[in-house]
Amino acid sequence: MKRLLRNRRALSTVITTLIILVVSILLASVLTFFAINVVSTRVQEESLHVSNQHIWVDETTGNALGAITITNTGGRDVVLNKIAVRGQVCAWTNVFPNSTALSSDDIVYPSASPYTGFATAATGQLVLPAGAKIGIIINAPDSIGLNDIGLTISIGVHSAQAVYYSETNIQAHP
Repeated sequence: MKRLLRNRRALSTVITTLIILVVSILLASVLTFFAINVVSTRVQEESLHVSNQHIWVDETTGNALGAITITNTGGRDVVLNKIAVRGQVCAWTNVFPNSTALSSDDIVYPSASPYTGFATAATGQLVLPAGAKIGIIINAPDSIGLNDIGLTISIGVHSAQAVYYSETNIQAHP
């Protein structure tokens, strides 16, 4: 036993191995926490708030008209790929966006055509900057007529990462 205590190399090998093991575990954990911190602070999520959805059907002509307000509440710009009403994709020629014509939070039934403030149809995908709000008029959404008044339907706004659904009742408009 005295011989083992006098032999300094026997204890130094064990202690050296333990030191290397502890240092490698600490280094790995510090590196992991650093990577998580960098990733979590750099990632900004996409988030849209869909509100003020309306679908109106003109009682005399049977023509349908939709309206929706979209607010980008996320930290990054969002590209809107398509808008679907009742599962039917709306043609961009029937979508009239405007971010400056929103005098109030809600969109009222436009009585004149071209729609006041919504005169230019979309030509393709819409870009919604972070923090921006946009109002959209949808002219003649597919498969909606007089017999659908009172039914609840869905409006889907598709982006690159998600689909944002909202529901509304179809309203009659004289």
